[in-house]
Amino acid sequence: MTHPPPPSEPAPDEALVELEAGLEQETIEALAEGNVARVSELVHSLHYADIADLLERLGEDERCLLVEIIGPEFNPEILSELDETVRDGIIDHLGLEKVAAAVAELESDDAIQIAEELDAEELRQVLDAIPADDRSLIEAGLAYPEDSAGRLMQRELVCVPAFWTVGDTIDFMRQSAEEGAEGDKDTLPATFYDIFVVDPAHRPVGAIPLSRVLRSRRPVPVTEIMDEHMTLIADTTDQEDVAFLFRQRDLVSAPVVDRAGRLVGAITIDDVVDVIDEEHEEDIMRLGGVHEDDLYSAAIVTTRSRFLWLLINLGTAILASLVIGLFSATIEQMVALAVLMPIVASMGGNAGTQALTVAVRALAMKELTSTNAGRVIGKELLVGAFNGVLFAAITGIVAWLWFGNPVIGWVIALAMIVNMMVAALAGTTIPLLLDRAGADPAVASSVFLTTVTDVVGFFVFLGLAAWVLL
Repeated sequence: MTHPPPPSEPAPDEALVELEAGLEQETIEALAEGNVARVSELVHSLHYADIADLLERLGEDERCLLVEIIGPEFNPEILSELDETVRDGIIDHLGLEKVAAAVAELESDDAIQIAEELDAEELRQVLDAIPADDRSLIEAGLAYPEDSAGRLMQRELVCVPAFWTVGDTIDFMRQSAEEGAEGDKDTLPATFYDIFVVDPAHRPVGAIPLSRVLRSRRPVPVTEIMDEHMTLIADTTDQEDVAFLFRQRDLVSAPVVDRAGRLVGAITIDDVVDVIDEEHEEDIMRLGGVHEDDLYSAAIVTTRSRFLWLLINLGTAILASLVIGLFSATIEQMVALAVLMPIVASMGGNAGTQALTVAVRALAMKELTSTNAGRVIGKELLVGAFNGVLFAAITGIVAWLWFGNPVIGWVIALAMIVNMMVAALAGTTIPLLLDRAGADPAVASSVFLTTVTDVVGFFVFLGLAAWVLL
């Protein structure tokens, strides 16, 4: 018997283009016109993550109006996908009663993500309004350190005793699903990949991929098909280290254990992808001296967060100017030096930033360690020397032809070599030293690097000029 082909659906990239190019503008126009029916039609079939993206792109008033139009159909998962700043505003608009209802529907890891951003009074009201079982899960999760595996994990998981068979396991999962369908609390997570086998003390002794359970016969004991070698994650492990383990071991889920080795939860790949994205975003933002939520923050908040970084940069600029001031008499006698000296500092800064970016990324990915640090530094020094010689030749010839003085060409060429080698050395060693000192290399490295390349560049160039030319 032949079946009609399923209705065609737009390719994912086409749907994404449609969302980016058309739907956002149509929604804004419909909101401006007060066309509630049209807005509902536009967002009705959207995935909750797409609705979250749409909310982030709207203005504050438009967001509130859209949330009101969605009304009872507002999917709690939308809250977990929103930027923190945007989510705070929507939570204020929804009210704590609706937020509590949403939190109660979410899985524990997403519920904790929302609860941890509430202030103490709001959190108390939300917890008082949700069922006791959900409240205990959230309170237990909030007891862990921020950005730890305990906060990241979901406490809903599938664990079975070692004396069960595959049939017992399947029956248990089916019964739990039936209870959930009848309105009782479903004890299983909505999505899971592994079934964990535990001993009488609730310590994990093995893990079974769900696909292996489905391929095994019912009488087979779970101990015969389980993997005994698991990657156990301590509940206090930093989420960045969790992401590293998932990437290193190609994991899709992993059990989380407490200090006594008891199974307390599981981390799945969907949450780890969010962590990887969050950590990389944080590093990139900090390299520029801005906060992660800078895009959605109010102007006064953004101004305040950027001020300190700019103040530090002002201090480094003044330090570089003081170096220039030491050679003011030299510059007065040869104006060409004032024209050429920014070139040396700029090239050193760019070369240092290249080395810095590679080093910070390698530290974040745990690819740069004390074992290979010497080799990496040596390589960057060699690259700095090669590029220094090449650009020394170019700038030296340009300066010679520009000002008709071969000596000034030699001066800028030598300064270029020295500064680019120093920049390569600083760009690699500064992140290493900050990491060794326990500081975040992504936060402070660029400030130190700029200071080094500017001060060394100006000092070497103007010092050589004062010695050779005058």
